[in-house]
Amino acid sequence: MEHSKRYTRQIALSEIGNSGQQKLLDAKVLVIASGGLGCPVLQMLAASGVGTLGIVDGDVVEETNLHRQLIFTMDDCGKNKVEVAAKVIQNINSEVKVNIYAEYLNENNITEITEKYDILVDCTDSITIRYLINDIAVYQNKPMVYASIHKFEGQVSVFNFENSATYRCLFPEKENINVPNCSTTGVLGVLPNTLGMLQATEVLKLILGIGSVFKNKLLIYNALNLTFQELAFTKNQTQFNRGFENGKNLSSYKKYNYNLDKKSFLEKCSDEKYTIIDLREIDELPRLAFSSVQHIPFAEIEKHQKHLEKNQQIILFCQSGTRSKKALELFITNGFNNVYHLQNGIQSLHL
Repeated sequence: MEHSKRYTRQIALSEIGNSGQQKLLDAKVLVIASGGLGCPVLQMLAASGVGTLGIVDGDVVEETNLHRQLIFTMDDCGKNKVEVAAKVIQNINSEVKVNIYAEYLNENNITEITEKYDILVDCTDSITIRYLINDIAVYQNKPMVYASIHKFEGQVSVFNFENSATYRCLFPEKENINVPNCSTTGVLGVLPNTLGMLQATEVLKLILGIGSVFKNKLLIYNALNLTFQELAFTKNQTQFNRGFENGKNLSSYKKYNYNLDKKSFLEKCSDEKYTIIDLREIDELPRLAFSSVQHIPFAEIEKHQKHLEKNQQIILFCQSGTRSKKALELFITNGFNNVYHLQNGIQSLHL
């Protein structure tokens, strides 16, 4: 097949050629979140000729995004990120097919969305969602290309490729973990673009089957010192199995929307018919300014269930969404059928 002249310099590489360019055209890549990491990933994969790109993100463009998310402008503020990103990608390369999902990835939609793609690219800033991505990637036997950023530092790795270690192998799930994000700690604007470029590079290597994929290692980049460090780690079969079982459960997850986004959560909190339960410890901030909020720490929630009616409408929240998700599962298991939780926790409200 004869390819567009735009790829001439890429096809000239003996490791790629026309056959490699066709591999790119045939590839289907899902980019999860179109923020600081997702923007450069999308730009480079589109320019390189990846045939199908999926974008998942329920967020809208804000002015605070503009110093690092370079596909957006002031005119885009208030618009859905995925819709703007899709138009930019089409301008970069009209040969690319773009599928957009103007929603946050969650237990309800993750199987249906991810099953259409070959590679999952984690560009999120939520550890809860990263575990979901890991688990469905393990179950579907797909590589997960990971990056994260914090202030002046970033990390990159490829998980679950050719029987390699997974995200859970490196970061076993823990209770009460509070992961900072750039809205609270800040971030150097160029940093996510640097890390996103590295993610895009790993995606291209995976598709083309060239080079050495960065698996079983974590690359740590420090922008202040311009240094790179490599941390080796190994596959943990127990953590792999846990991810596989969780992914299997996700694939059969009942399609009920137990998860609340920011808008739905605040609307329901204003409705007196809902019982709102804060699962955090007493010293965790910020507080939620609704008189109907009850404070019941996660460790005590099971014994408090006997004081609640099975048909009572209940909203659970914690700091990051991890504890509220676990409490939600407990409530559902015990026969409660009107329970919701704040996806990604109160930190997602940016109070």
